[in-house]
Amino acid sequence: MDNESFRRYAHEFVDWIADYLENIERYPVMAQVKPGEIRSKLPLSPPQSGEPMERIFSDFKDIILPGITHWQHPAWHAYFPANNSPESILGEMLMAGIGAQGMSWLTSPAATELEDLVMEWLRQMLGLPAGLQGVIQDTASTATLAALLSARERATNYASNEEGLRRPLIAYASGETHSSIEKGIKIAGYGRRNLRVIETDAAFAMVPAKLEEAIRSDKAAGLQPAVAVATLGTTSSAAVDPLRPIGEICARHGLWLHVDAAYAGTAAVCPENRWILDGAEHFDSFVFNPHKWMLTNFDCSAYFVKDPGALIRTFEIHPEYLKTGVDPYVKNFRDWGIPLGRRFRALKLWFVVRSYGIEGLQVFVREHQRLAQLFKGWVESETNFEVLAPVRFGLVCFRFNDGRSEEELTKINKVLMNRLNASGTIGLTHTVLSGKFTLRMVIGSRLTEERHVRRAWELIRSAALKIISA
Repeated sequence: MDNESFRRYAHEFVDWIADYLENIERYPVMAQVKPGEIRSKLPLSPPQSGEPMERIFSDFKDIILPGITHWQHPAWHAYFPANNSPESILGEMLMAGIGAQGMSWLTSPAATELEDLVMEWLRQMLGLPAGLQGVIQDTASTATLAALLSARERATNYASNEEGLRRPLIAYASGETHSSIEKGIKIAGYGRRNLRVIETDAAFAMVPAKLEEAIRSDKAAGLQPAVAVATLGTTSSAAVDPLRPIGEICARHGLWLHVDAAYAGTAAVCPENRWILDGAEHFDSFVFNPHKWMLTNFDCSAYFVKDPGALIRTFEIHPEYLKTGVDPYVKNFRDWGIPLGRRFRALKLWFVVRSYGIEGLQVFVREHQRLAQLFKGWVESETNFEVLAPVRFGLVCFRFNDGRSEEELTKINKVLMNRLNASGTIGLTHTVLSGKFTLRMVIGSRLTEERHVRRAWELIRSAALKIISA
């Protein structure tokens, strides 16, 4: 494609994106296709000769778009958000156009130095302890794996990188922790049987006393506790593990404490939400996702560490072809995580923070918290509905309950969720809390307004009435 053609199509695509965001409510929230339907419309073999961009773009609109679930839709209430924003899209465009590979300072000095600066901005914005240093990872799953690997190395005095694990290491997390913890435990060599699942309280938060009990029991059995994971904003219910007592326990017993705040970490941009970080001086690593609630399109995960040396020692490797003359004086972020190649993610995050400012991001978060409380109030005022978990951020866990058996209630709520999702009007997901099938209503889209939340409640009530009246 020549430069003039690129210019023409780029303008056309930008116009399409702007129209898409402006008119996104015209689309069904969930993709209305059957498994295999999209692929059946595409050729089985690649084209022998190049095809015109007009045809490719036409197929995108006619074949691909119907199979897209619209995460930016204002009625998207299913999972925690994966927000974008015009500012972030523009930053992503420039990043793609430049095509920088920021594996080291030398390969793109601006990429390294801007990332270093933006991570310090985020530390200040959230009120995290001074001295923490950060690096952008792709996702919280990768950041968590980095934490588990660092904890493994520290627990073995960095011998396991050389020799492999010679004795089991024990990890601890609550039963409400994200599935990436279990996956990371497997990948990092701990072994799933060495993950201790700690009991939670009535608000689905880890019980510190049970953590200490498990650690003492393992020590008495001659095992080596190595790492604990606390969650600020669990996936199922947005529960908040009590960071201070957990941190004090980890400090007493010499465990690495990793904090997963992938969703709820953004809430700390508002001072009134910083209670979730009480005890932050005790953690060794912390992750939250600007690509969830901070308007920075996927992927962009902010990972902070107390001891960068432990992180670097875990991951660094120095083949001759990567050495440069400035290495002693700069950060080479290739040594701060798993991949060698690194995208210039800091650019889009920089665009967002500069454009919104701290105040703009606070307005955004507070409005979602207000709407969640509004929805919670509607649920609680309805005789045949109930809220099943504390509402602190933008998630409301609820269900229809008219007093029937648990088996019947599970069936009704499943039908309710599936009908709403199939209608294309809103998107919901479920979890199970204390054995109860639970609907999750997430308020997190950049485009969601009070009218959308009110409409969602009307649709939920109406659909439930039709189900029990049938």
